[in-house]
Amino acid sequence: MIRRFVFLFLVLLCCGSVVSAGESVPRLPLPVPPTVSSELQRIIAAAPPADWNNHPKDTAAWQTWRAALEQPATAAMPALRKALGVSVERTTLGGVAVFVYTPENLPEDRADRVLICLHGGGYVFGSGESAAQESIMMAGLGQYRVVHVDYRLAPEWPYPAAIDDAMRVYRAVLATTPASRVGVLGTSTGGGMALILALRARAEGIPLPAALGAGTPWVDLTKTGDSYATNEGVDTVLVSYEGWLRDAADVYAGGHDMRDPMLSPIYGNVHDFPPTLLTTGTRDLFLSNTVRMHLKLRQAGVAADLLVFEGISHAQYLAGPDVPETRWYFKELAQFFDAHLQERRERP
Repeated sequence: MIRRFVFLFLVLLCCGSVVSAGESVPRLPLPVPPTVSSELQRIIAAAPPADWNNHPKDTAAWQTWRAALEQPATAAMPALRKALGVSVERTTLGGVAVFVYTPENLPEDRADRVLICLHGGGYVFGSGESAAQESIMMAGLGQYRVVHVDYRLAPEWPYPAAIDDAMRVYRAVLATTPASRVGVLGTSTGGGMALILALRARAEGIPLPAALGAGTPWVDLTKTGDSYATNEGVDTVLVSYEGWLRDAADVYAGGHDMRDPMLSPIYGNVHDFPPTLLTTGTRDLFLSNTVRMHLKLRQAGVAADLLVFEGISHAQYLAGPDVPETRWYFKELAQFFDAHLQERRERP
């Protein structure tokens, strides 16, 4: 089971397993840390995905690659739901397709709370249920009702399609649930989108969510930050910004300034933001993205916490429900939302 869910995680939060292109970044011969679980040690020891350095030339190439990654992931989601005791409802909110995941025994004190999950995948991967493993694990391990947003993807739908869809879903949730009972979470691209959603909500004069869970968030689409250099070739998931990641940033931005806060929230005004939990790892290519965002929030007076996992590359704390660190993470995230999804003063 571990290998199956690690594969799904690598496929859709990171890249995949098709054909590599271009020159490779040499991997530094770092030892596997003995300070993590044996399950996580095996994951850390794995080689980078073969196609981290893919460079699709056009929309058709992106679509072909996407289909190859998403088909096996989608096929495995029913088994993950069954293993964790999670039901699914396919519906639409605000005209956007969503999957609503509910644990079999939803705690009574969480029955009126909702989490919105924005998936990872560089704005180019993760359609349908293929990238729903984080949402399913948050429902099954965290014991929360989770609305998974199937937002539109680039290159067919560049900026602002993805965040527009997220906002439509958020507005629809607010029609039945007060913002004080709504949390937003996501990892990688989804973590960045969670922060952008708060910026958009404030700009549009609607209440902000009660709390944000931003896992290793893509908060800067430019190649800015120390870990883009120090963890290049150390991160065995993303490996390098110069791989497919740069191409994904280009096709989603669609010619817009990548330092626009609605693309890169690190450049936005985060004063009066909701409490935020950020997560990363010591080998994460996005380590600097995460710590820069944490510092910015703290400097603005926001209640922001930072979790840093030992020895892991980009988002490997989501490796699978059989990994002790994964199980602990979702319990920690659930406790964070428990502490902040309470009645509070609504504010624009």
